Amino acid sequence: MSESHIKIFDTTLRDGEQSPGCSMNLKEKLEMAKQLEKLRVDVIEAGFAIASPGDFEAVKAVAETVKEVRVASLARTLPQDIDRAYEAVKNAEAPIIHTFIATSDIHMQYKLKSTPDQVLERAVEMVRHAKSYLEDVQFSAEDATRSQPEFLYRIFEAVIQAGAKVINVPDTVGYTTPDEFAALIKGIKENVPSIDKATIAVHCHNDLGMAVANTLAAAKAGATQLECTVNGIGERAGNAAMEEIVMALQTRYDFYQNKTNVVTQQLYPASRLLSQVTGMKVQRNKAIVGENAFAHESGIHQHGVLANKSTYEIMTPESVGLHQNQLVLGKHSGRHAFEDRMKSMGYDLDRPTLDKVFQSFKELADKKKVVYNKDLEALIKDKTLKMEEYFQLQQFVINCGNFMTSTATLKLRNFDKELEAVSTGSGPIYAAFGAIDQLVGKEYKLDDYSLQAVTEGEDAQGEAFVQIRKGDELYHGSGISTDVIEASIKAYINAINRMLSNEEKQDF
Repeated sequence: MSESHIKIFDTTLRDGEQSPGCSMNLKEKLEMAKQLEKLRVDVIEAGFAIASPGDFEAVKAVAETVKEVRVASLARTLPQDIDRAYEAVKNAEAPIIHTFIATSDIHMQYKLKSTPDQVLERAVEMVRHAKSYLEDVQFSAEDATRSQPEFLYRIFEAVIQAGAKVINVPDTVGYTTPDEFAALIKGIKENVPSIDKATIAVHCHNDLGMAVANTLAAAKAGATQLECTVNGIGERAGNAAMEEIVMALQTRYDFYQNKTNVVTQQLYPASRLLSQVTGMKVQRNKAIVGENAFAHESGIHQHGVLANKSTYEIMTPESVGLHQNQLVLGKHSGRHAFEDRMKSMGYDLDRPTLDKVFQSFKELADKKKVVYNKDLEALIKDKTLKMEEYFQLQQFVINCGNFMTSTATLKLRNFDKELEAVSTGSGPIYAAFGAIDQLVGKEYKLDDYSLQAVTEGEDAQGEAFVQIRKGDELYHGSGISTDVIEASIKAYINAINRMLSNEEKQDF
């Protein structure tokens, strides 16, 4: 098999954000888009422009911010969708309109209530409409893996003739298997006469746990654009994970004979950033970017790794951007050492942000004997992903014990006002959250709460994650501190601030 170049189409900001509880605000989407640009993915699907005014603004902002990556907006095969998508991406260096329609019998009958001929006609008409705006148009056949292959051949040929540059074959419900999917891709190559004029893309979901395997099977069969998300986030069980696809292609180049442009050293920073902005933690045994991906506890494994890393490691931690936590930064470390560490971790911070993070580092170093890379990552997130703060923690006092009811006294700042409340509860965190509820005065419900150590050791920072629910909307928040109660309070306030920022009118 001759070598071919594989394009990576990242849909973290569109399909990935559709995961329950994974919504991002505009600033967070821009930070994630900049990280994807550092990764050198080929395409960023920035959102679904017509879905909401917020989605439109986010797509537009990403299109106008990133310069080294093509930017796409999703659109149904409807004129208003395509018009809106064009308005959102038109200022990008290389804009793409990505339009789709379902092609499976079950979708056409029950969702579209259309015949195959009507679906084909609509697809062709809307590809032409998109083509009137832009040269780069991508067409997706939703639920392709449950579609009749002969109909797929017909509709793909028709949209290519209408001007589509990319035809996408989605496994929308995660139904296919690697052998089946490879056969489908080969069938498309052999039965679509104009296929040499278009790129074959695939988009796999993970409902049966085979999204990455299916994607790689498609690449082996001739697909040259792979759609995926960081950490594999996405609807239901998620999408094919970018880090797994990219590292499989690189590590097993001998088998796949395919290369990507992805800067693999940016995979771990991208994973961490996404986890931080969405509050969705990566499982410890997750391939490539999980905490245990390069950890060895078995004595036999440790002996082998010490003798020669390749005995149990098929790739290096450094190849994915994972740096070992060295005990070198402390309260006596200077500015030069700090800036050097930032660069080695892959961060390119502007001077004001660097100053803020350095000041926070010095404050943390007074509390901890040593500062680890993960401590620094947490500080960076805290300083770079700040949103408008309707409420800020000023101070708190907690009284608690195993023979008394916990009492929390909290003082918050609400813009130019200072507010104070006292609450009791069955524990210090419960009491603190009750005091915050009094001061905010809004209806919402605590949906999830978790706490973990950022690093090891008695003086480790704690990172708290909170998720609150208001109606059908979920809002996550995170907070860090060497005091786990303070971290929890910060996380709760952060989630509330996210909720308030999404409300059109505030009444404090």
